[in-house]
Amino acid sequence: MGCRDVHAATVLAFLSGTASVAGLLAAVLLPNWRQMRLYTFNKNERNVTIYTGLWIKCARFDGSRDCVIYDPQWYTAVDQLDLRVLQFALPLSMLTAVSALFLCLIGMCNTAFVSSVPNIKLAKCLVNSAGCHLVAGLLFLLACAICLTPSVWVIFYNNYLNRKYEPVFSFDISVFIAIASAGGLFFTSVLLFLWYCACKSLPSPFWQPLYSHAPSMHSYASQPYSARSRLSAMEIDIPVVTHAS
Repeated sequence: MGCRDVHAATVLAFLSGTASVAGLLAAVLLPNWRQMRLYTFNKNERNVTIYTGLWIKCARFDGSRDCVIYDPQWYTAVDQLDLRVLQFALPLSMLTAVSALFLCLIGMCNTAFVSSVPNIKLAKCLVNSAGCHLVAGLLFLLACAICLTPSVWVIFYNNYLNRKYEPVFSFDISVFIAIASAGGLFFTSVLLFLWYCACKSLPSPFWQPLYSHAPSMHSYASQPYSARSRLSAMEIDIPVVTHAS
């Protein structure tokens, strides 16, 4: 696989990373991280389900889609440790993933539009597409870890709340969306790592342009002038023998 072409692996990685970031955004905004279901034994009343998100809280009667109680200031008074951690972890994971997408896009644009004949004076400063994809893969892996760890913790913390109080708590769809998005970020990083491993046999370090040390580039540099070049071929081929005194 040549690293100077845009391949399906990098395009698929970019699309997968974009979908994962969109999933994280949905998980952050949806008020469906935890449900608390309150039962009543009064036949004239309906059960109430409280939907808890990272930023808002909504209480609904069974069979109704309207919020009886809507608290848009919930994010300032979150009293559940796992949700408080997620308030910081998920935006940080999104920021890391967006940075990785930006690097991946730079690498693809550099591969597609930069000339294959570099300017020798700027060769050390040009962007290396393989290096961009490698760093992007590391950032995607970091974003996956930041997102996955607190999202899985919600499941265990939910069991802790049921043991401590009453078995009325359950985790909701946002947990599954966040875990699936973390899986997408991991898949994206694996794709970029596989693409880079196919390119690592090239002689260039990953932080320099791939063609900065290519053999074809040496043809653009003028050969150093030497006084020995003025000697004839016969003089060069004649060995010089010295005898020690």
